[in-house]
Amino acid sequence: MKRFTLADTPFDTTTLRANLLDERVGGYASFEGWVRNHNADRIVHGLRYEAYAALAESEGEKVLGEALEKFDIIDARCVHRVGDLAIGELAVWVGVSAAHRDAAFAACRYVIDEVKARVPIWKHERYREGDAGWLHPEP
Repeated sequence: MKRFTLADTPFDTTTLRANLLDERVGGYASFEGWVRNHNADRIVHGLRYEAYAALAESEGEKVLGEALEKFDIIDARCVHRVGDLAIGELAVWVGVSAAHRDAAFAACRYVIDEVKARVPIWKHERYREGDAGWLHPEP
């Protein structure tokens, strides 16, 4: 079962959340990242995410596997968009289920931080002035 996926179209977080629930779950935490209209004092008009898909999916699976080992959680999933996104669109979602909320919160934070740091997904922002710039994880 894949826990990390790339999506080239919008996805439904309600369905994703429902896939994490079972009788053992007492807490659920999620993170949603949306495309904002600014970055570093510049007005952003939209962006494009690109990924080295095979490596991104492999590394994303590693991150989620680590979260399952490191935290007392039941399950965790992450979906990251690729392609062109407009301001306000959902770009990334992380969901974690656990018996208790502390583990769910900690694992959710771990997953998004590690995905942003390690998974080869690059952001190409388009700015109001007509130029564009690449942003990517920093070591």
